[in-house]
Amino acid sequence: MSARDEQGTDADKAVVAGDEPPSERVPLSRDRIVVAAVEFIDERGLPGLTMRRLGERLGVEAMALYRYVPGRENLLDAIVEHVVGELREDDDVASSPTHGWQDFTQRLAHGIRRVALRHPRVFPLVASRPPEAPWLRPPLRSLEWVEVFLEALIEDGFSEDDAVSAYRSFTSFLLGHLLLEVAAHDADVGPLDVLTPDEPPGPGALDDYPLVARLRDELSADHADVEFEDALESLLARIALVQANPAS
Repeated sequence: MSARDEQGTDADKAVVAGDEPPSERVPLSRDRIVVAAVEFIDERGLPGLTMRRLGERLGVEAMALYRYVPGRENLLDAIVEHVVGELREDDDVASSPTHGWQDFTQRLAHGIRRVALRHPRVFPLVASRPPEAPWLRPPLRSLEWVEVFLEALIEDGFSEDDAVSAYRSFTSFLLGHLLLEVAAHDADVGPLDVLTPDEPPGPGALDDYPLVARLRDELSADHADVEFEDALESLLARIALVQANPAS
């Protein structure tokens, strides 16, 4: 699968361009508040988001919002959950390696990129505010999607250790590339929130994700130095191929 059509157009950008449906007038609810907050950040950026301004956007007093969201921090976590949840609505993202692990990971990577391009000013939150398990890596910090990723690779023949290694490489590539890309779309990419990697998930948070629970120690282990060297070697190998096969 390629992200570009025969004319070289960026297909991911084409998918996200101009496809947002108009807002409907519905009773105030947590979902409506979160959607309005995402739209606010898309238009005006994260620094300008306050409960008062969000209330004005929804036509209510700020205090009315607290019935559904306890405060701004809870709202930001809900925004991350909502935006990552858009992957479930992406018909091109597979939930299993029906056509092999390469196809599965390509589809997932492009799905995450479409989320980032659709919400470039929100994406830094996805990189810095995991709503469930801080020791999982951005941008694929959703317990649901990490479970899907690990299941897919193990189903296609990966050992558990190799699936975790692939998860690390996959997320490192996506985070670096997409943060640079959204920065070009006026996203504020720093400073990001400081996270505590050893912070435990809430009670019962992992009950529905047995693979993530079983592999938590491996997922949270720090191998940054090895990963950096491996990624650098891969990059240099690709550059060497370009040098050896210059474009005519």
